Formats: sequence, structure tokens, C-alpha cells
Amino acid sequence: MQSTYQSWGNFPKVSQRIRSIPWRKKPLLLPETPDTVLAHGLGRSYGDVCLNNNGILLTTRKLNRFIQFDVDEGVLRCEAGVSLAEILALCVPQGWFLPVTPGTQFVTIGGAIANDVHGKNHHCAGTFGRHVLQFELLRSDGERLLCTPTSNEPYYAATIGGLGLTGLITWAEIKLKRISHRAMQVESIQFSQLDEFFELSQQSDQDYDYTVAWLDCNNSQALGRGIFFRGNHVAADEIPKDWKLPRFNRLPPLLRTMPINLPGFVLNRWTISAFNTFYYKKTRQSQLIDYQPFFYPLDAILEWKRLYGKNGFLQYQFVIPDHRMLKEILQKIVASGLGSFLAVLKTFGELASPGLLSFPRPGVTLALDFPIKGAVTFELLAQLDEKVREMGGAVYPCKDARLSARHFQAFYPQWTKFAEYIDPRFSSSFWRRVTETPLCVKS
Repeated sequence: MQSTYQSWGNFPKVSQRIRSIPWRKKPLLLPETPDTVLAHGLGRSYGDVCLNNNGILLTTRKLNRFIQFDVDEGVLRCEAGVSLAEILALCVPQGWFLPVTPGTQFVTIGGAIANDVHGKNHHCAGTFGRHVLQFELLRSDGERLLCTPTSNEPYYAATIGGLGLTGLITWAEIKLKRISHRAMQVESIQFSQLDEFFELSQQSDQDYDYTVAWLDCNNSQALGRGIFFRGNHVAADEIPKDWKLPRFNRLPPLLRTMPINLPGFVLNRWTISAFNTFYYKKTRQSQLIDYQPFFYPLDAILEWKRLYGKNGFLQYQFVIPDHRMLKEILQKIVASGLGSFLAVLKTFGELASPGLLSFPRPGVTLALDFPIKGAVTFELLAQLDEKVREMGGAVYPCKDARLSARHFQAFYPQWTKFAEYIDPRFSSSFWRRVTETPLCVKS
């Protein structure tokens, strides 16, 4: 079936054929065509790492069965198409949680491994890949590799953070995190400048498992202000007696869905600035909340991407090793007038990922959303790429849709070593763009 797919950011839109991968116990055979293939889960990557223009997408959602769950040890084995939401629904009531989770639960475990996702606890838990005990990798020649840190280790390292290019992950086994309750004890603190954020972050990393900040990137008069969030799972002796799931979580999906694309003019520098001012001044306090709004605030509104209109948006996330350089990048963003509705600031810790091509590394990372306003948006991000390169940082491939080959190869000099483990049948729009063809952007 020929279909037009797009990433979560609605850019780019590409044409490809769709093939569904059946249940694991049925014969798993790749299509017998000369075309390239790429596994596709729930499509929550913002850019084109999940797209394969003029090729074949292997949709994995039928690989959605749990295989084994050791409730005493917190070891879970499941097929690669199982979503993080489905894992949480199973393990949270039994006192376990994901060891690392990104900002949405609507991704598959195969996608979490392929992009080596990170979360609010990177300073103490590292990336998702550090908690993957083993997985099976199906190569296009029919070979099945059992990959662990000690068995087929080169493929283990290449597949974690390997953007789905080393073959098809059929199942995976992960080690979960023990919790006492689904509630979180969360504290919110205003800060007025970046130095305050870094002081809060350094202090909080000692006592809080989860830290992150919202940053105002639109106000030149208050550059670097934001809200710092820190939290822990509720301890056994702090469990509330009469806990009820927030009412919003119980609403049917239809009532939580953004129904239409908003007109493109709705999100502009003035409306974004007004929202940021309101959000910054909103009164907050230490509170007991459910884990879902803490970890997945955007999941509360299904299809929230429609806020950005039919042209879509570009998410831009980078990491730089020295936080003192961050102000220069923020000044450039503010001066452009291209406000970011969402800006998430976090420090990465020293724990290394087992992935050969993984994004996280020690430093500070900032994720931003930019509505696509034509060539001016792409020009700004290209300028930011150059700044990040000069600062010794990198841009996150999972969220990219326009990075040049020159910059990608500078950010990931190990890409040539990684390429040795790519399956000859697997490819993506992203990989061809950053290794084969020059970037061409139209206004």
C-alpha cells in the first residue's frame, strides 16, 4: 500500500509503501523487493528518522505482546511494538516504573532503543539504553542476533541509538525501577537568570531523581528566566490515604483531542510572549501529583501538534558541554523574533550511554519548538547548528528534519564506524540526507 506519511512535526511529508510486521511467532520475512526498508512504531519522532521516502515502512504495532514479566525482580521482556504507555499500564500497579522515559509515553520500546531516549533523570540513570538487558535483532538475510552487553556487543552498541538502521528489533528485555506509588512529590521554583538554574540543578541532583526546567526564550528583558521542576516518586511512608486519579486523565480520548489545525497566525511572537509571561508568573508550590502530568504534560492533549497549524513545526534540541555558552544561543533566538512555544532545559550527567551513535553527553541540553515560517526558520536553525558545532556540541537526530550532512558528520564523527553495522536493506530519509545528499530548503 502506497501512503503519504509525515513525522510528528508534520514535516517533511514523504511517499512510501507500508508493510505490517506480523506477530513474532509467525515467520518474520522482509519484503522481497530491492527497495530499502525501515521499522516504524508510533511515528513520534519529530523529523525524518522514522521516514523512508520511496521505500518501505515496516510497521511494528502488531508486535505488541508481552512475553515475560518477573514481578519480583522488575525484569520485563516484550515485543518491540509494545508502547511505553502499555508498559506503564502493566507495571505501575505492581510497583514498577520505566527506568528512563522521554516526554511522551506514546513511543514503542523499539523506538526508545533506536533513539536511545533520555529523560528528567539522566543525571542519575543515564539513557534508556543503559537499562536494556538484551534484545533480538533480525537482519535482512534472516540472521537473528541475540544482543547483550557481552554477546554480539558491537551490534548491541550500534543498535542502541542506531536510528533503526541495523535491522529489525523483534523483542527486548529491560530492567524496571521500583516505586511505592504512582504519585510524585514535585516542587516548582522560579528562577530569573541562567546562573540560578544551574545552581538549582547542581543542588537538586543530590536529592531529586528528576529535574528539568521550562525556559522563556522570547523575552529579551528577562533572558534566562524560567521555572525549575524537581521531583521524586512518593516514598512508602508518604503514600496518600485517599488518592484519586485526576479527573482529566479519566476523560475519553475524544474530549482530550485537538480537533483541527490552528491557523498559522495564532502562534506568533506576541501570543507566545503573552503565554510565557502568564506561565512564568503562575503561582506554584510543592505538591503531590500523578506521574502522568509530571512526565507527560503534552500527552494530556492528543494531537497537540495541530497547535502549530498545517505547515507543522521543527523541534530543535542540542547539547553543549559548557553552560556558559548557552546565553549566546538564547540571544540569537530572541533576536530572530521566531519565538519557541516550548523550551525545555536540562543538564546531562556523566553516565555514558552504551550506544555508539547516542546523543546525550555531559553538558546542558535545550529543546525548542519552532513553527515553520518558511526559509527564515531553516536559516535560523542552520545558524544555530554552526554555533553548536563551534561550541563542541551536537544536535539530536531523533528530532531533526533539516540538518546538513556537514554538521551531522561534525557532531557524530563516529558515524563511519557505525555505518559498518548498518543492515544493507535498511535506510531512512534522515540517513540518506546526512550522509549522501546535500540539503535543499525551499521557502
